[in-house]
Amino acid sequence: MIRRPPRSTPLYSSAASDVYKRQNYWNLGGVGSGLVHEHLLKVEADEYLPMDDTGIPTGEIVTVTDTTLDFIEFHKIGERLADNMTDPVGYDHCYALRDREKASVDNLVLAATLKHEGTGRVMEIYTSQIGLQFYTGNYLDGSEGNAGLAQYSALCLETQHYPDSPNQDQFPTTVLNPGESYHHVTVHRFSAE
Repeated sequence: MIRRPPRSTPLYSSAASDVYKRQNYWNLGGVGSGLVHEHLLKVEADEYLPMDDTGIPTGEIVTVTDTTLDFIEFHKIGERLADNMTDPVGYDHCYALRDREKASVDNLVLAATLKHEGTGRVMEIYTSQIGLQFYTGNYLDGSEGNAGLAQYSALCLETQHYPDSPNQDQFPTTVLNPGESYHHVTVHRFSAE
C-alpha cells in the first residue's frame, strides 16, 4: 500500500480505520471448526506495549517474560487465555517485534507463526512493520455484523505501527510529510506439516 499526503499527516492505526492495516480473521482449522484455543502461536517479540484501563498504550515497551503474553516459544492460545485480566477476557495486545530495527519493504522480518495440529496447517507472517497486534476475537458474538463468528472462534495477527503513536513521543513517528510515501508489506506464507 502506498500513500502520498498533500501535507504533514499522522497515520493512525485503529479499529475505526483499516486504511493502514487489515484485520483478517484466522482459524486454521477452518470455518465452523470451533475455538482457536488449540492453535499454537509463536510471536517474534520479547516486548509488548502495556495498556491503560481504556486500552490505550501507556507509552512503555516492557518485557513479555513471566507474563501471559510470552509467546517467545510455541504455546497453545487457550493455555493462559483466562489469566489475562481484561474485559472481556482474551488477548488484544501489541507486540514490539524483535527485529523491528531490521524491518523494511526490502527486508521483511518474521513476525509470527501460527499452527493447527489437527490439520497440520502452518501460517508464517513476514512484515516490514514494527509491531504485531494479537487479538483473540474477544468481542465477536456470532452476530451477522461479525460475519457469524462466535467469541474466540477466530483470531487476528495484524502487522502495524504502534497504536497511539502520534500521541507517544517515545514511539517511532507515524507522521508522513509532503513528498514522502508510505509503503508497507506483509506476507502470509502457508504450508503444512
